[in-house]
Amino acid sequence: MSDISETLADAFGEETDADTAATAAENVAAFAEQYDEDLTADAVLETFEEAPYDGFERRFDWLVGELAASTEDCTDSREFRLDGFGDLAADPEIGA
Repeated sequence: MSDISETLADAFGEETDADTAATAAENVAAFAEQYDEDLTADAVLETFEEAPYDGFERRFDWLVGELAASTEDCTDSREFRLDGFGDLAADPEIGA
């Protein structure tokens, strides 16, 4: 587990259960590795605090959307959200 992942898992653990917190932290770490190597846990937590929703899952998914919106190369953030692509989404492997 990377440093950003460990820090976020601890912080998210104050908001939700340990498994969800770990998954969320790993998703942010994967996003950072793929799109924004300079992303810090502090920046993530500051953005997370600005979420205009109640409930950890909605706040986290909003966070992921905000991270993606600030990154020119990320055009689809669903893989980093807690629900992933979802049941109604097209298979991301089709056409790849």
